[in-house]
Amino acid sequence: MKNYLSKSKSPNHIDMLLALYLVLMAVVSLISIYSSFGLIGEAAGMQNLIKQAGFYVLGFLVIAILIYIGNDGILELAKLAYWILMGCLVLLVIGHLYYKFTGNERFLYLITTVNGATSWFNFPVIGSFQPSEYMKIVLIILTAGIIDEHNQNNPTESYEMDFSLFMEVAKWALPPVVLILLQPDTGVVLIIGISLLAMVICSGIKREWLIVLGSILVIGLILFFYMYFFQFDLLNKLIGGTNGYRLQRITTWLNPESDISNAGMQTYTALMVIGSAGLSGYGMGANLVFIPEAHTDFIFAVIGQSWGFIGCVAILALCLALDIHLCRIATKSHNMFEKYFICGILGLLLYQQFQNIGMIIGLLPVTGITLPLISYGGSSILSYLAAFGIIMNASIRNNTNEFI
Repeated sequence: MKNYLSKSKSPNHIDMLLALYLVLMAVVSLISIYSSFGLIGEAAGMQNLIKQAGFYVLGFLVIAILIYIGNDGILELAKLAYWILMGCLVLLVIGHLYYKFTGNERFLYLITTVNGATSWFNFPVIGSFQPSEYMKIVLIILTAGIIDEHNQNNPTESYEMDFSLFMEVAKWALPPVVLILLQPDTGVVLIIGISLLAMVICSGIKREWLIVLGSILVIGLILFFYMYFFQFDLLNKLIGGTNGYRLQRITTWLNPESDISNAGMQTYTALMVIGSAGLSGYGMGANLVFIPEAHTDFIFAVIGQSWGFIGCVAILALCLALDIHLCRIATKSHNMFEKYFICGILGLLLYQQFQNIGMIIGLLPVTGITLPLISYGGSSILSYLAAFGIIMNASIRNNTNEFI
């Protein structure tokens, strides 16, 4: 895989608008975590707040380093990171198998199973490390390089060339995806799949593939809901997961009040606090009702409870402004690798934003997907900010620095 990037050390032309959006995201994240103190406890909340601030400081340092060194050699670094992360994922799967057979939630002192999932390394003082969060960024870098090289070597469009592109992407993506599924972490797999799919769609493949993909999705949805309503037991055996938790999420999505003391509690409480918060909410630190995972998956519910409709709209506006700015950077970029990379990051952001906010307001089933750059999580913050370091270099090269 060749490297088609060049260094772009132009700190005098840094994209101040992108930097502003990232700083605003950091401020919103810290304020929102602070507002969750009444729900998760002041001691735990302060610990999370300090860690999140540290993650952002470290992430901004990573951006500064990437601006200094440029994007040159990023593909080779990504391949090295890929194999290191693959080793980490293998260890996590071994830890999960150990948990399955022994019931012991701790393996090798660093690997801990939480709620049936073995997805983290836990280091003293430093905190947790989730390899799958970094793997999704690495796969986007590798896929951008694969698509760029493929299009340069195969200027003529054909079904055979498109299929060879699919196989090359799958060769790198499938091994980590399988390992992440075995942890199990379906949410991250969906995020990876959608981001890579967005990149492949933008790669210039023949539009007939899109018709085939759309048809498969429609048929799959029809088949799923037919089995859900008429062959529930069979569907539960096929994809229900441990104790049928996956289909429980569908049931509580369709009818949030069906099990408000158990599987439907998260959806029901989120809808209740947002629906009752009114225009301006109950104020910072409000503790109207218990919100599970208040500082991570359900931080948007905390924002709604604290600042009501105004706060929710402000978050949506900030997310939309960042997304639009990334689109402008991609549009102005003359480097195809960077275009594809930004398409992949946009796929990540848009899906996570839509899924997280959608599940809070009852539009989508609950999944373990966080609100990017706002929810608490060191691995997520650091991996995203590393990606934004690459995007910052793309913006510097193309001088995407004017305000919207």
